[in-house]
Amino acid sequence: MPKPSLERHVVLVFPEIHWNTGNIGRSCLGAGACLHLIKPLGFSLQSRMIKRAGLDYWNRVNLSVWEDFEAFAEKTALDPSEAAIFTKTGRQPIWQIPKTTSRQFLIFGSETNGLPEAIQTKFDSAQTYYIPIREDIRSLNLSTAVGIALYESLREGPDFHHWS
Repeated sequence: MPKPSLERHVVLVFPEIHWNTGNIGRSCLGAGACLHLIKPLGFSLQSRMIKRAGLDYWNRVNLSVWEDFEAFAEKTALDPSEAAIFTKTGRQPIWQIPKTTSRQFLIFGSETNGLPEAIQTKFDSAQTYYIPIREDIRSLNLSTAVGIALYESLREGPDFHHWS
């Protein structure tokens, strides 16, 4: 399998539900992305439930767990221009996400509280994105939203269509 030339990072800030995180880990593995979890977590990473949600893939997920967002940003040398912030109040629809950025961080908040305002203000509002949904529902499931965003960020990337 050729190595993708696009580097993707999924960042979950204060994730609360083990099933979602397990599913997201599996999606990250399938897309060749790294998964970053920002504490506090609403579950134990030792839980059999998270491993079950990630199936037998969980131990192969490229996973990093961080004490706080500042430690994550510092150690990864996150350039604000590499960030795509996902929130239901985002400024642009998901299909406007830059697809030519070689290194990109897709940042999501928790299932019940979203992304804290203190983190959102670290980035330009033009870097905020939303996934269009009907008004009948409040939001999409976090693992669904991450899957949509992750694969959309890779859609026009070199070599992506040739993975086997």
